[in-house]
Amino acid sequence: MKLSTKTRYILYISALHLVLVLLVYKILFESKLLFIGSEIFLFLSAIASILLYRNFMQPIEFVRSGIEAIKDKDFSIKFVPTGKGEVDSLIEVYNLMIDQLREERTKLQEQHFFLEKLIEASPIAIIILDFDGHIQSLNLKAKEQFKGTAENLYGHKLSETGLPLLTELAGMVDGESRIVKTNGVLTFKVQRSHFMDQGFSRSFLMIEELTNEILESEKNAYGKVIRMMAHEVNNTLGATDSILQTTSQVLSTTDFDDVRDALQIASERNQRLTVFMRNFADVVRLPMPTSVETDLGKLAKDVTVFMEPAARQRDVRLKLTLPETLVIENLDRGQMEHVLVNVIKNAIEACSAGNEIQIEVSDDKLEIRNNGKPIAAEAVTKLFNPFFSTKRDGQGIGLTLTREILVNHGFGFSLRTGEDGWTVFSVEMFN
Repeated sequence: MKLSTKTRYILYISALHLVLVLLVYKILFESKLLFIGSEIFLFLSAIASILLYRNFMQPIEFVRSGIEAIKDKDFSIKFVPTGKGEVDSLIEVYNLMIDQLREERTKLQEQHFFLEKLIEASPIAIIILDFDGHIQSLNLKAKEQFKGTAENLYGHKLSETGLPLLTELAGMVDGESRIVKTNGVLTFKVQRSHFMDQGFSRSFLMIEELTNEILESEKNAYGKVIRMMAHEVNNTLGATDSILQTTSQVLSTTDFDDVRDALQIASERNQRLTVFMRNFADVVRLPMPTSVETDLGKLAKDVTVFMEPAARQRDVRLKLTLPETLVIENLDRGQMEHVLVNVIKNAIEACSAGNEIQIEVSDDKLEIRNNGKPIAAEAVTKLFNPFFSTKRDGQGIGLTLTREILVNHGFGFSLRTGEDGWTVFSVEMFN
């Protein structure tokens, strides 16, 4: 067992004075005067040893107290000078160190508080991971982004969350930036970076939704093109059709039946082309919704009745499920009818004899499911792209208009084929 300096000092002084006592005892028999003087010296030596011990221990006790305060992260404790040079020098250094530590801690706390407020108020969703890559915290925007599931994300890795967006981001590395598109319409810019915490690297993700900006940019681009095309085509078709009609009337009095038939076909083709261009123009001319309180169940029932004959022709069953209570939503009934008719029409065309289409209304959601032909994997992210169509003769107008209407309403929506083979079009209501 190793003895401390304090113990060794006490043992040394005790041994020294014990020897002195023995020597003084021997002097007793030789000279009483010398014996008295030796006792006085021994007494003074003991007092001097005690004083030296106290002076020796004072800096040690001071250092011990300072270390305990630093361990406890208590930077408010300062020592008062004692008037002793060596100790006061140590006290001065300690007090200066404590002041600096307190200032640094205060500065770090202020910076940390500011950073927390900045992260929380950020318009970009931020996900902070722990040292092992598990989700540790989400800012307010991220909680809004993953509403309903945010509380279940903590403690899980990105690949374990079950959310398509986060699962796709699991393979990102620090410093990487990526554009991610989900549900065929939602577009995100994601950047992964890192910061140092207690000497170790921790990663975080910044997720910025670009959907509205991209949709607006797309609409401005194709709107300008459509308006230009419609203007030129309609002007040409109008004049051409007028010439064809006039020529056909002139030839009606003569024996030019074949020519008249050809002119009539050309005129009809012009009219179909006019309708074709009008469909494109409808996307640009779509007005903002005029929302009124609407019984969502009745709206779904009316559209189901309207589409029943078309489904019956293909031997497809329509099944409507409504909640027990009324579901009232603020929406533009005419525009939402267009959405439902278009989606159910697409579902009917994807089905064959014996398939089923389920239309379900709940408190905050409307879903249209079918077990017909699934959506091809390569088409999933393109479904809501302007004028994209999987049909051979399709214009891609239906889902483009559907997208515009739902975005203008502020409704979330998705279209995907699940692992069970059912294709689901879902509209989330937020009113």
